[in-house]
Amino acid sequence: MMEAKSRVAIYCRLSEEDRNKQSETDDSNSIQNQKSMLIQYSIEHGWEIYNIYSDDDYTGSDRRRPEFNRLLEDAKNRKFDIVLCKTQSRFTRELELVEKYIHGLFPLWGIRFVSIVDNADTANKGNKKSRQINGLVNEWYLEDMSENIKSVLTDRRKNGHHIGAFALYGYKKDPDVKGHLIIDEEAAEVVREVFTLFSQGYGKTAIARMLNDRGLPNPTEYKRLHGLRYKQSKLKNSTLWKYSNIADMLVNEMYIGNMVQGKYGSVSYKTKQNKPRPKDQWYRVEGTHEPIIDRELWDRVQVMIAQKAKPFIVGTIGLFARKARCMNCGYAMCSSKSHGKHYLKCPCRHVSKDACIGAFISVERLEKAVIEELNKLSMEYLDKDELGQNVQFNHDLQGQKESLKAEISAYEKRIAEYTKGIRELYLDKVKGILSELDYLDLSKDFVTQKERLDKLVIDAQKRLDVIERKMLIGDDRRRLIEQYTNLEHLDRVMVETLIDYVLVGRKDPVTKEVPVEIHWNF
Repeated sequence: MMEAKSRVAIYCRLSEEDRNKQSETDDSNSIQNQKSMLIQYSIEHGWEIYNIYSDDDYTGSDRRRPEFNRLLEDAKNRKFDIVLCKTQSRFTRELELVEKYIHGLFPLWGIRFVSIVDNADTANKGNKKSRQINGLVNEWYLEDMSENIKSVLTDRRKNGHHIGAFALYGYKKDPDVKGHLIIDEEAAEVVREVFTLFSQGYGKTAIARMLNDRGLPNPTEYKRLHGLRYKQSKLKNSTLWKYSNIADMLVNEMYIGNMVQGKYGSVSYKTKQNKPRPKDQWYRVEGTHEPIIDRELWDRVQVMIAQKAKPFIVGTIGLFARKARCMNCGYAMCSSKSHGKHYLKCPCRHVSKDACIGAFISVERLEKAVIEELNKLSMEYLDKDELGQNVQFNHDLQGQKESLKAEISAYEKRIAEYTKGIRELYLDKVKGILSELDYLDLSKDFVTQKERLDKLVIDAQKRLDVIERKMLIGDDRRRLIEQYTNLEHLDRVMVETLIDYVLVGRKDPVTKEVPVEIHWNF
């Protein structure tokens, strides 16, 4: 009986600094070279290539690399036997991850780690120290590089040079002088209008609405429309001007020619997470670029802002904060207060008449709706006549779970077939059997189908996760309902415990009822 071939997962990584691509979607020469080297090495050793994982534009310290994390998930599920890289640093530059995965979890999962250039191989017990030294050297490299970059950037900030990836709305980068900003007249006209309108007594929300009614793109959308690779969270109505856009603009000294940078600082070189810095630690240099707003208008606006400002109540959080969402557009509802009562409203309706039909409800009314629904659930769930339905509910969940698992398995089987086809085509291209043009033509449909199936797997897995979560907390369902029966009022702890989120709709003009849809944590 023939011995089964070892399945190898090839991992490649390229940082921004060593790229050489014709376009954003192309593989760089370095990635292509890594793939060719690793494929050839696998063929020479008689290994079956399970999959090729490739991260472009990511550093070795970035733990959010999509393909890196996909590889780890597949490793956890024992889908291959070997991880193969060009060097250990392509997998990670962090000693912590070397110990966690290469020396820790990979052996538990029965996975061997091999890197070609630095001869790392976990099958060779004698070179563990070498791998640890490589990890330590790479860690030092990251730390030194981080400190060196910080030092250079600090000097540039102190000298008033702009170092951001994108210029502030209203400006653009000077193509002739690095670190200098020049006015983008198209956007600058909008900035001047915002300051002028506010000085004339218009509120921030009213100004945002006026800009939206004219169809003007907000700063993030403006960047994208002008070809900049600007990324932001995928929220609905992301093209709209909001209160916050106007508020931030009106206090930004950059518009009077002062360079202000360093408002946020990194937590560590090991993460991209930033935290706000105290104002006295910002880098502020006056007169570095041409102002869009003259000093007289700026001063008048700052006085008006100071007069309108209201002190915040520190340490308080709304009862339904981050829980209540507009049923129509999905945005988190914001709070307001009128005549001593607290209300929740959709913010989009106020910035554009076409953005959303709106949602509005008093906190008192929403609290009452939640308590009534909870009491109704309690009566239904704890009634002995209803216990059989709860058992059936659990059976239904189990059936849905098995169905989804079968669905995912079928998708993954087809993905494996397409992956194998793509891999065989790639190997034929590497061997010279196929031309580059033929390879691209033949593999295009395979790649399209595989990507479609990948999305279906992700969607099905999300639904499976929801079902498994419901099953996991199913035993706590009775306890939670019994604990919170016959309530008169809710507090924040109860809301966090019981509610995932609440959807609030627009009041019915006839019945005067406000639709409320509660999504529980159980």
